[in-house]
Amino acid sequence: MGKSGFHRFKLSKHVLDALDAKGWTKPTEIQRDTLHAALSGRDMVGQAQTGSGKTAAFGIPIIEATSPTKKIQSLILCPTRELAVQVASEMEWLQGDKGLAIETVYGGTDLERQAKKLDAGVDIIVGTPGRVIDMTKRGHLELSNIEIFCLDEADRMLDMGFFPDVTWIISQAPSRKQTLLFSATFPQEVLDASEELLNDPEQVFTGGTEIEVPEIDQKYIRVGRGNKLWALGRILLTMSDVDQILVFTNTKRMADLLVERLSKHRFESKALHGEIPQKKRERILAEFRDNQFNTLIATDVAARGIDIDTITHVVNYDLPVETESYVHRIGRTGRMGRSGVAWSLVSNDDMVQLDRISSTWNLTIPENEAPELPDGTNRDPVRRREDWDEISDPFGMVKIRISVNNREASIREVADWLKQEARIPDLAIGGIVITDAHTTFEIHVEKAGRTLEILKKRKWGESDLEPLLIEREPVEFNRNHALV
Repeated sequence: MGKSGFHRFKLSKHVLDALDAKGWTKPTEIQRDTLHAALSGRDMVGQAQTGSGKTAAFGIPIIEATSPTKKIQSLILCPTRELAVQVASEMEWLQGDKGLAIETVYGGTDLERQAKKLDAGVDIIVGTPGRVIDMTKRGHLELSNIEIFCLDEADRMLDMGFFPDVTWIISQAPSRKQTLLFSATFPQEVLDASEELLNDPEQVFTGGTEIEVPEIDQKYIRVGRGNKLWALGRILLTMSDVDQILVFTNTKRMADLLVERLSKHRFESKALHGEIPQKKRERILAEFRDNQFNTLIATDVAARGIDIDTITHVVNYDLPVETESYVHRIGRTGRMGRSGVAWSLVSNDDMVQLDRISSTWNLTIPENEAPELPDGTNRDPVRRREDWDEISDPFGMVKIRISVNNREASIREVADWLKQEARIPDLAIGGIVITDAHTTFEIHVEKAGRTLEILKKRKWGESDLEPLLIEREPVEFNRNHALV
Protein backbone atom coordinates (compact mmCIF):
# COMPACT_ATOMS: atom_id res chain seq x y z
CA MET A 1 0.00 0.00 0.00
CA GLY A 2 1.46 3.37 -1.05
CA LYS A 3 1.27 6.81 0.42
CA SER A 4 -1.94 7.45 -1.54
CA GLY A 5 -3.83 5.09 0.76
CA PHE A 6 -4.43 5.17 4.52
CA HIS A 7 -0.75 5.85 5.33
CA ARG A 8 -1.18 9.56 4.70
CA PHE A 9 -3.33 9.81 7.85
CA LYS A 10 -0.39 8.72 10.05
CA LEU A 11 -2.37 5.91 11.65
CA SER A 12 -0.95 3.54 14.26
CA LYS A 13 0.59 0.25 13.20
CA HIS A 14 -2.31 -1.66 14.81
CA VAL A 15 -4.85 -0.03 12.52
CA LEU A 16 -2.70 0.01 9.38
CA ASP A 17 -1.95 -3.69 9.75
CA ALA A 18 -5.67 -4.42 10.20
CA LEU A 19 -6.55 -2.41 7.08
CA ASP A 20 -3.80 -4.16 5.12
CA ALA A 21 -5.04 -7.57 6.25
CA LYS A 22 -8.57 -6.67 5.12
CA GLY A 23 -7.32 -5.46 1.76
CA TRP A 24 -8.42 -1.88 2.27
CA THR A 25 -6.00 0.25 0.25
CA LYS A 26 -8.08 3.27 -0.69
CA PRO A 27 -10.28 5.39 1.63
CA THR A 28 -13.90 5.95 0.60
CA GLU A 29 -15.12 9.51 0.06
CA ILE A 30 -16.46 9.95 3.59
CA GLN A 31 -13.24 8.50 5.09
CA ARG A 32 -11.00 10.66 2.92
CA ASP A 33 -12.91 13.84 3.82
CA THR A 34 -13.32 13.25 7.57
CA LEU A 35 -10.30 11.38 8.90
CA HIS A 36 -7.84 14.31 9.10
CA ALA A 37 -10.20 16.52 11.11
CA ALA A 38 -11.57 13.69 13.27
CA LEU A 39 -8.07 12.40 14.08
CA SER A 40 -7.06 15.93 15.14
CA GLY A 41 -9.85 15.92 17.75
CA ARG A 42 -12.30 18.29 16.04
CA ASP A 43 -16.05 17.86 16.37
CA MET A 44 -17.49 16.41 13.14
CA VAL A 45 -20.78 16.45 11.26
CA GLY A 46 -20.74 13.90 8.46
CA GLN A 47 -23.36 13.07 5.85
CA ALA A 48 -23.05 9.64 4.27
CA GLN A 49 -25.35 6.94 2.99
CA THR A 50 -25.44 3.39 4.31
CA GLY A 51 -22.64 1.32 2.78
CA SER A 52 -20.33 4.31 2.27
CA GLY A 53 -17.71 3.30 4.84
CA LYS A 54 -18.80 5.75 7.55
CA THR A 55 -18.19 3.25 10.39
CA ALA A 56 -14.44 3.41 9.72
CA ALA A 57 -14.70 7.20 9.29
CA PHE A 58 -15.61 7.56 12.97
CA GLY A 59 -14.32 4.19 14.19
CA ILE A 60 -10.65 4.76 13.31
CA PRO A 61 -10.37 8.14 15.14
CA ILE A 62 -12.12 6.65 18.19
CA ILE A 63 -9.77 3.64 18.23
CA GLU A 64 -6.71 5.89 17.86
CA ALA A 65 -7.81 8.15 20.74
CA THR A 66 -8.75 5.32 23.14
CA SER A 67 -6.34 3.42 25.36
CA PRO A 68 -6.73 -0.15 26.72
CA THR A 69 -7.30 0.89 30.33
CA LYS A 70 -10.60 -0.95 30.96
CA LYS A 71 -12.24 2.41 31.73
CA ILE A 72 -14.97 3.78 29.47
CA GLN A 73 -13.51 6.53 27.28
CA SER A 74 -15.70 6.42 24.16
CA LEU A 75 -19.42 5.92 23.54
CA ILE A 76 -21.10 5.28 20.18
CA LEU A 77 -24.90 5.43 20.07
CA CYS A 78 -26.82 3.59 17.33
CA PRO A 79 -30.59 3.50 16.69
CA THR A 80 -30.91 -0.32 16.58
CA ARG A 81 -29.36 -3.42 18.10
CA GLU A 82 -28.43 -4.78 14.67
CA LEU A 83 -26.49 -1.63 13.79
CA ALA A 84 -24.75 -1.63 17.18
CA VAL A 85 -23.60 -5.23 16.61
CA GLN A 86 -22.41 -4.35 13.11
CA VAL A 87 -20.48 -1.27 14.28
CA ALA A 88 -18.84 -3.12 17.19
CA SER A 89 -17.86 -6.00 14.88
CA GLU A 90 -16.19 -3.63 12.42
CA MET A 91 -14.35 -1.80 15.18
CA GLU A 92 -13.04 -5.08 16.56
CA TRP A 93 -11.15 -5.87 13.37
CA LEU A 94 -10.22 -2.21 12.75
CA GLN A 95 -8.30 -2.04 16.05
CA GLY A 96 -6.08 -4.95 15.07
CA ASP A 97 -4.12 -6.14 18.11
CA LYS A 98 -4.44 -2.91 20.11
CA GLY A 99 -6.32 -4.77 22.84
CA LEU A 100 -9.26 -2.42 23.42
CA ALA A 101 -12.25 -3.89 25.23
CA ILE A 102 -15.26 -3.06 23.00
CA GLU A 103 -18.71 -4.02 24.27
CA THR A 104 -22.24 -3.74 22.87
CA VAL A 105 -25.02 -2.55 25.18
CA TYR A 106 -28.54 -3.08 23.86
CA GLY A 107 -31.90 -4.44 24.95
CA GLY A 108 -33.23 -7.93 24.33
CA THR A 109 -30.21 -9.66 25.91
CA ASP A 110 -29.50 -10.97 29.37
CA LEU A 111 -29.13 -7.94 31.62
CA GLU A 112 -27.00 -9.59 34.32
CA ARG A 113 -24.51 -11.08 31.84
CA GLN A 114 -24.17 -7.68 30.18
CA ALA A 115 -23.67 -6.02 33.55
CA LYS A 116 -20.84 -8.46 34.43
CA LYS A 117 -18.99 -7.59 31.22
CA LEU A 118 -19.31 -3.88 31.97
CA ASP A 119 -18.19 -4.34 35.57
CA ALA A 120 -15.10 -6.23 34.34
CA GLY A 121 -13.97 -3.09 32.52
CA VAL A 122 -14.63 -1.67 29.05
CA ASP A 123 -12.88 0.94 26.88
CA ILE A 124 -15.49 1.56 24.15
CA ILE A 125 -19.26 1.15 24.37
CA VAL A 126 -21.44 0.70 21.27
CA GLY A 127 -25.06 0.78 22.33
CA THR A 128 -28.68 1.78 21.89
CA PRO A 129 -30.05 4.67 23.96
CA GLY A 130 -32.55 2.75 26.09
CA ARG A 131 -30.16 0.12 27.43
CA VAL A 132 -27.31 2.63 27.87
CA ILE A 133 -29.59 4.72 30.11
CA ASP A 134 -30.73 1.60 31.96
CA MET A 135 -27.16 0.46 32.64
CA THR A 136 -26.13 3.96 33.69
CA LYS A 137 -28.96 4.25 36.20
CA ARG A 138 -28.16 0.76 37.55
CA GLY A 139 -24.57 1.86 38.16
CA HIS A 140 -22.90 -0.44 35.62
CA LEU A 141 -21.96 2.39 33.24
CA GLU A 142 -20.00 5.45 34.32
CA LEU A 143 -20.38 8.13 31.65
CA SER A 144 -18.70 11.02 33.46
CA ASN A 145 -15.23 10.20 32.07
CA ILE A 146 -16.26 9.74 28.44
CA GLU A 147 -14.05 11.83 26.15
CA ILE A 148 -15.49 10.93 22.72
CA PHE A 149 -19.19 10.71 21.95
CA CYS A 150 -20.44 9.53 18.55
CA LEU A 151 -24.03 9.60 17.30
CA ASP A 152 -24.52 7.28 14.32
CA GLU A 153 -27.53 7.59 11.99
CA ALA A 154 -28.91 10.65 13.75
CA ASP A 155 -31.86 10.93 11.37
CA ARG A 156 -33.07 7.47 12.36
CA MET A 157 -32.62 8.37 16.03
CA LEU A 158 -34.94 11.28 15.37
CA ASP A 159 -37.49 9.14 13.48
CA MET A 160 -37.58 6.65 16.35
CA GLY A 161 -38.05 9.30 19.04
CA PHE A 162 -34.67 8.78 20.72
CA PHE A 163 -33.52 12.40 20.90
CA PRO A 164 -34.68 13.02 24.50
CA ASP A 165 -32.68 9.90 25.49
CA VAL A 166 -29.63 11.15 23.57
CA THR A 167 -29.85 14.51 25.34
CA TRP A 168 -29.99 12.79 28.75
CA ILE A 169 -26.96 10.60 27.93
CA ILE A 170 -24.91 13.61 26.80
CA SER A 171 -25.81 15.44 30.00
CA GLN A 172 -24.12 12.59 31.91
CA ALA A 173 -20.88 13.07 29.94
CA PRO A 174 -19.66 16.61 30.77
CA SER A 175 -16.00 15.67 30.23
CA ARG A 176 -16.34 14.87 26.53
CA LYS A 177 -13.69 16.49 24.36
CA GLN A 178 -14.97 15.43 20.95
CA THR A 179 -18.44 14.82 19.50
CA LEU A 180 -19.05 13.12 16.15
CA LEU A 181 -22.44 13.11 14.44
CA PHE A 182 -23.21 11.11 11.30
CA SER A 183 -26.48 11.05 9.40
CA ALA A 184 -27.71 10.01 5.95
CA THR A 185 -30.07 12.99 5.76
CA PHE A 186 -30.32 16.27 7.64
CA PRO A 187 -33.87 17.31 8.50
CA GLN A 188 -34.10 20.56 10.44
CA GLU A 189 -34.30 18.78 13.79
CA VAL A 190 -30.95 17.06 13.20
CA LEU A 191 -29.36 20.36 12.15
CA ASP A 192 -30.72 21.97 15.33
CA ALA A 193 -29.36 19.11 17.44
CA SER A 194 -25.91 19.35 15.83
CA GLU A 195 -25.73 23.06 16.68
CA GLU A 196 -26.65 22.31 20.28
CA LEU A 197 -24.36 19.29 20.79
CA LEU A 198 -21.25 20.17 18.79
CA ASN A 199 -18.63 22.90 19.11
CA ASP A 200 -17.56 24.54 15.82
CA PRO A 201 -17.70 21.22 13.94
CA GLU A 202 -16.01 20.35 10.67
CA GLN A 203 -18.83 19.61 8.22
CA VAL A 204 -18.56 16.99 5.48
CA PHE A 205 -21.42 16.37 3.08
CA THR A 206 -20.78 13.60 0.57
CA GLY A 207 -23.07 13.57 -2.44
CA GLY A 208 -25.24 16.46 -1.19
CA THR A 209 -28.93 15.85 -0.64
CA GLU A 210 -29.37 14.02 -3.94
CA ILE A 211 -28.62 10.34 -4.12
CA GLU A 212 -27.18 8.51 -7.07
CA VAL A 213 -28.12 4.87 -7.39
CA PRO A 214 -27.00 4.01 -10.93
CA GLU A 215 -26.77 0.27 -10.35
CA ILE A 216 -30.27 -0.01 -8.91
CA ASP A 217 -33.07 -0.55 -11.42
CA GLN A 218 -36.08 1.13 -9.80
CA LYS A 219 -39.63 0.27 -10.90
CA TYR A 220 -43.15 0.45 -9.58
CA ILE A 221 -46.20 -1.70 -10.25
CA ARG A 222 -49.60 -0.02 -10.08
CA VAL A 223 -51.59 -2.51 -8.05
CA GLY A 224 -54.30 -2.38 -5.38
CA ARG A 225 -53.68 -3.70 -1.89
CA GLY A 226 -55.81 -6.75 -2.66
CA ASN A 227 -53.41 -7.83 -5.40
CA LYS A 228 -50.03 -6.92 -3.88
CA LEU A 229 -49.48 -10.55 -2.90
CA TRP A 230 -50.13 -11.56 -6.53
CA ALA A 231 -47.53 -9.03 -7.75
CA LEU A 232 -45.00 -10.19 -5.14
CA GLY A 233 -45.58 -13.79 -6.25
CA ARG A 234 -44.76 -12.80 -9.83
CA ILE A 235 -41.51 -11.13 -8.68
CA LEU A 236 -40.53 -14.18 -6.61
CA LEU A 237 -41.04 -16.43 -9.65
CA THR A 238 -38.43 -14.45 -11.61
CA MET A 239 -35.70 -15.07 -9.03
CA SER A 240 -32.88 -17.56 -9.50
CA ASP A 241 -31.61 -19.92 -6.80
CA VAL A 242 -28.80 -17.53 -5.85
CA ASP A 243 -30.95 -14.37 -5.73
CA GLN A 244 -31.99 -12.87 -2.39
CA ILE A 245 -34.95 -10.58 -1.80
CA LEU A 246 -35.69 -8.16 1.02
CA VAL A 247 -39.36 -7.18 1.30
CA PHE A 248 -40.32 -4.13 3.37
CA THR A 249 -43.56 -3.65 5.27
CA ASN A 250 -44.48 -0.71 7.48
CA THR A 251 -45.69 -2.74 10.46
CA LYS A 252 -44.65 -5.83 12.43
CA ARG A 253 -48.12 -7.30 12.00
CA MET A 254 -47.93 -7.01 8.21
CA ALA A 255 -44.49 -8.65 8.18
CA ASP A 256 -45.82 -11.67 10.12
CA LEU A 257 -48.99 -11.78 8.01
CA LEU A 258 -46.98 -11.76 4.79
CA VAL A 259 -44.83 -14.69 5.94
CA GLU A 260 -48.01 -16.61 6.74
CA ARG A 261 -49.64 -15.77 3.39
CA LEU A 262 -46.55 -16.61 1.37
CA SER A 263 -46.23 -20.00 3.10
CA LYS A 264 -49.76 -20.87 1.94
CA HIS A 265 -48.52 -20.42 -1.61
CA ARG A 266 -45.35 -22.47 -0.96
CA PHE A 267 -42.93 -19.57 -0.72
CA GLU A 268 -40.59 -19.85 2.27
CA SER A 269 -39.83 -16.58 4.03
CA LYS A 270 -39.00 -15.26 7.49
CA ALA A 271 -39.88 -12.02 9.27
CA LEU A 272 -37.52 -9.61 11.00
CA HIS A 273 -38.95 -6.97 13.33
CA GLY A 274 -38.59 -5.46 16.79
CA GLU A 275 -40.75 -8.00 18.64
CA ILE A 276 -38.59 -10.96 17.63
CA PRO A 277 -36.04 -11.81 20.39
CA GLN A 278 -32.53 -10.61 19.65
CA LYS A 279 -30.91 -14.06 19.51
CA LYS A 280 -33.54 -15.25 17.06
CA ARG A 281 -33.06 -12.13 14.92
CA GLU A 282 -29.32 -12.76 14.76
CA ARG A 283 -29.95 -16.40 13.81
CA ILE A 284 -32.41 -15.39 11.06
CA LEU A 285 -29.88 -12.91 9.65
CA ALA A 286 -27.11 -15.53 9.72
CA GLU A 287 -29.33 -18.02 7.85
CA PHE A 288 -30.30 -15.37 5.30
CA ARG A 289 -26.66 -14.37 4.84
CA ASP A 290 -25.80 -18.04 4.23
CA ASN A 291 -28.68 -18.28 1.68
CA GLN A 292 -30.50 -20.96 3.67
CA PHE A 293 -33.64 -19.10 2.59
CA ASN A 294 -33.92 -16.25 0.10
CA THR A 295 -36.93 -14.13 1.13
CA LEU A 296 -36.72 -11.87 4.19
CA ILE A 297 -39.69 -9.70 5.24
CA ALA A 298 -38.59 -6.77 7.39
CA THR A 299 -39.66 -3.49 8.95
CA ASP A 300 -37.46 -0.40 8.61
CA VAL A 301 -36.23 -0.50 12.19
CA ALA A 302 -35.18 -4.15 12.04
CA ALA A 303 -33.50 -3.74 8.65
CA ARG A 304 -31.18 -0.96 9.72
CA GLY A 305 -28.53 -3.41 10.85
CA ILE A 306 -28.67 -5.62 7.76
CA ASP A 307 -25.34 -5.45 5.97
CA ILE A 308 -25.55 -8.19 3.35
CA ASP A 309 -23.92 -7.47 0.00
CA THR A 310 -25.67 -10.26 -1.92
CA ILE A 311 -29.25 -8.94 -1.83
CA THR A 312 -30.43 -8.71 -5.45
CA HIS A 313 -34.04 -7.55 -5.03
CA VAL A 314 -35.77 -5.06 -2.73
CA VAL A 315 -39.57 -4.81 -2.69
CA ASN A 316 -41.53 -2.03 -1.02
CA TYR A 317 -44.68 -4.02 -0.24
CA ASP A 318 -45.73 -0.90 1.65
CA LEU A 319 -44.32 2.43 0.53
CA PRO A 320 -42.46 4.01 3.47
CA VAL A 321 -44.03 6.93 5.33
CA GLU A 322 -40.70 8.81 5.47
CA THR A 323 -39.11 9.64 2.12
CA GLU A 324 -35.63 9.01 3.57
CA SER A 325 -36.60 5.42 4.34
CA TYR A 326 -37.04 4.74 0.63
CA VAL A 327 -33.37 5.59 0.07
CA HIS A 328 -32.25 3.38 2.95
CA ARG A 329 -34.41 0.52 1.67
CA ILE A 330 -33.30 0.46 -1.95
CA GLY A 331 -29.68 0.89 -0.83
CA ARG A 332 -29.85 -2.66 0.52
CA THR A 333 -29.36 -3.95 -3.02
CA GLY A 334 -26.81 -3.00 -5.67
CA ARG A 335 -24.05 -3.15 -3.04
CA MET A 336 -20.34 -3.37 -3.80
CA GLY A 337 -20.86 -2.55 -7.48
CA ARG A 338 -23.37 -5.35 -8.06
CA SER A 339 -26.59 -4.71 -9.93
CA GLY A 340 -29.93 -4.79 -8.15
CA VAL A 341 -33.61 -4.13 -8.70
CA ALA A 342 -36.02 -2.26 -6.42
CA TRP A 343 -39.75 -2.79 -6.94
CA SER A 344 -42.48 -0.70 -5.28
CA LEU A 345 -46.06 -1.97 -5.13
CA VAL A 346 -48.15 1.18 -5.43
CA SER A 347 -51.91 1.58 -5.02
CA ASN A 348 -53.89 4.64 -6.08
CA ASP A 349 -53.65 6.00 -2.56
CA ASP A 350 -49.84 5.66 -2.64
CA MET A 351 -49.30 7.77 -5.74
CA VAL A 352 -48.88 11.08 -3.89
CA GLN A 353 -46.21 9.53 -1.64
CA LEU A 354 -44.40 8.04 -4.64
CA ASP A 355 -44.32 11.49 -6.21
CA ARG A 356 -42.98 12.95 -2.95
CA ILE A 357 -40.20 10.35 -2.83
CA SER A 358 -39.13 10.92 -6.43
CA SER A 359 -39.17 14.70 -6.04
CA THR A 360 -37.18 14.70 -2.79
CA TRP A 361 -34.41 12.48 -4.17
CA ASN A 362 -34.58 13.54 -7.84
CA LEU A 363 -35.37 9.99 -8.93
CA THR A 364 -37.16 8.67 -11.99
CA ILE A 365 -39.20 5.62 -11.03
CA PRO A 366 -40.99 4.29 -14.13
CA GLU A 367 -44.18 2.26 -14.04
CA ASN A 368 -43.86 -1.39 -15.08
CA GLU A 369 -46.24 -4.27 -15.44
CA ALA A 370 -45.70 -7.17 -13.06
CA PRO A 371 -43.16 -9.65 -14.49
CA GLU A 372 -44.49 -12.22 -16.95
CA LEU A 373 -44.85 -15.81 -15.83
CA PRO A 374 -41.60 -17.66 -16.60
CA ASP A 375 -41.48 -20.29 -19.34
CA GLY A 376 -43.00 -23.55 -18.23
CA THR A 377 -45.27 -21.89 -15.65
CA ASN A 378 -48.86 -21.62 -16.82
CA ARG A 379 -50.57 -20.19 -13.78
CA ASP A 380 -49.94 -17.76 -10.96
CA PRO A 381 -49.03 -19.12 -7.51
CA VAL A 382 -51.28 -16.36 -6.11
CA ARG A 383 -54.51 -15.85 -8.04
CA ARG A 384 -55.26 -12.30 -9.15
CA ARG A 385 -58.66 -11.16 -7.95
CA GLU A 386 -61.08 -8.35 -8.61
CA ASP A 387 -59.99 -5.54 -6.34
CA TRP A 388 -63.02 -3.39 -5.66
CA ASP A 389 -61.20 -1.32 -3.07
CA GLU A 390 -58.72 -0.13 -5.67
CA ILE A 391 -61.43 1.32 -7.90
CA SER A 392 -63.61 2.73 -5.12
CA ASP A 393 -63.45 6.38 -4.07
CA PRO A 394 -62.27 7.53 -0.61
CA PHE A 395 -65.80 6.91 0.74
CA GLY A 396 -65.85 3.31 -0.49
CA MET A 397 -68.22 3.94 -3.41
CA VAL A 398 -67.97 2.37 -6.87
CA LYS A 399 -69.59 3.83 -10.00
CA ILE A 400 -71.69 1.62 -12.30
CA ARG A 401 -73.24 2.78 -15.57
CA ILE A 402 -76.40 1.33 -17.17
CA SER A 403 -78.07 2.15 -20.49
CA VAL A 404 -81.22 3.71 -18.96
CA ASN A 405 -81.61 7.40 -19.99
CA ASN A 406 -83.59 10.39 -18.71
CA ARG A 407 -86.52 9.69 -21.03
CA GLU A 408 -87.00 6.29 -19.45
CA ALA A 409 -86.62 6.90 -15.70
CA SER A 410 -86.27 9.38 -12.85
CA ILE A 411 -83.72 9.28 -10.01
CA ARG A 412 -86.42 8.04 -7.61
CA GLU A 413 -87.43 5.23 -9.98
CA VAL A 414 -83.82 4.11 -10.42
CA ALA A 415 -83.22 4.13 -6.64
CA ASP A 416 -86.39 2.13 -5.95
CA TRP A 417 -85.59 -0.29 -8.74
CA LEU A 418 -82.07 -0.91 -7.36
CA LYS A 419 -83.40 -1.56 -3.88
CA GLN A 420 -85.99 -4.00 -5.21
CA GLU A 421 -84.13 -5.82 -8.00
CA ALA A 422 -80.62 -5.91 -6.50
CA ARG A 423 -81.80 -5.91 -2.86
CA ILE A 424 -79.51 -2.99 -1.99
CA PRO A 425 -80.15 -1.07 1.26
CA ASP A 426 -80.53 2.73 1.14
CA LEU A 427 -77.15 3.29 2.82
CA ALA A 428 -75.32 1.40 0.07
CA ILE A 429 -76.68 3.64 -2.71
CA GLY A 430 -74.87 6.91 -3.37
CA GLY A 431 -75.41 9.58 -6.00
CA ILE A 432 -77.44 8.89 -9.15
CA VAL A 433 -76.93 10.92 -12.35
CA ILE A 434 -79.22 10.41 -15.36
CA THR A 435 -78.38 11.89 -18.77
CA ASP A 436 -79.94 11.54 -22.19
CA ALA A 437 -77.45 8.71 -22.89
CA HIS A 438 -77.20 6.66 -19.69
CA THR A 439 -77.52 6.48 -15.91
CA THR A 440 -74.54 6.39 -13.53
CA PHE A 441 -74.99 5.48 -9.88
CA GLU A 442 -72.74 4.82 -6.88
CA ILE A 443 -72.83 1.57 -4.91
CA HIS A 444 -70.85 0.78 -1.78
CA VAL A 445 -67.85 -1.43 -2.47
CA GLU A 446 -69.24 -4.27 -0.34
CA LYS A 447 -72.28 -4.58 -2.62
CA ALA A 448 -70.64 -3.68 -5.93
CA GLY A 449 -69.65 -7.13 -7.21
CA ARG A 450 -73.01 -8.71 -6.41
CA THR A 451 -74.89 -5.74 -7.89
CA LEU A 452 -72.96 -5.92 -11.15
CA GLU A 453 -73.70 -9.64 -11.52
CA ILE A 454 -77.42 -9.10 -10.86
CA LEU A 455 -77.65 -6.22 -13.35
CA LYS A 456 -76.22 -8.41 -16.10
CA LYS A 457 -79.31 -10.64 -15.78
CA ARG A 458 -81.94 -7.87 -15.51
CA LYS A 459 -83.74 -5.70 -18.06
CA TRP A 460 -85.32 -2.24 -17.94
CA GLY A 461 -88.59 -2.85 -19.68
CA GLU A 462 -87.60 -4.75 -22.81
CA SER A 463 -84.02 -3.47 -22.97
CA ASP A 464 -80.79 -4.96 -21.62
CA LEU A 465 -79.08 -2.74 -19.05
CA GLU A 466 -75.54 -3.20 -20.46
CA PRO A 467 -73.95 -2.59 -17.03
CA LEU A 468 -70.44 -1.12 -17.08
CA LEU A 469 -68.08 -0.66 -14.15
CA ILE A 470 -66.40 2.76 -14.22
CA GLU A 471 -62.93 2.70 -12.73
CA ARG A 472 -61.53 5.60 -10.76
CA GLU A 473 -59.84 8.28 -12.79
CA PRO A 474 -56.20 7.16 -12.93
CA VAL A 475 -53.59 9.34 -11.27
CA GLU A 476 -50.77 9.47 -13.75
CA PHE A 477 -47.25 9.47 -12.39
CA ASN A 478 -45.20 11.88 -14.46
CA ARG A 479 -41.46 11.28 -14.59
CA ASN A 480 -40.95 14.99 -14.05
CA HIS A 481 -42.40 14.47 -10.58
CA ALA A 482 -45.82 16.01 -11.07
CA LEU A 483 -49.21 14.46 -10.50
CA VAL A 484 -51.32 15.26 -13.54
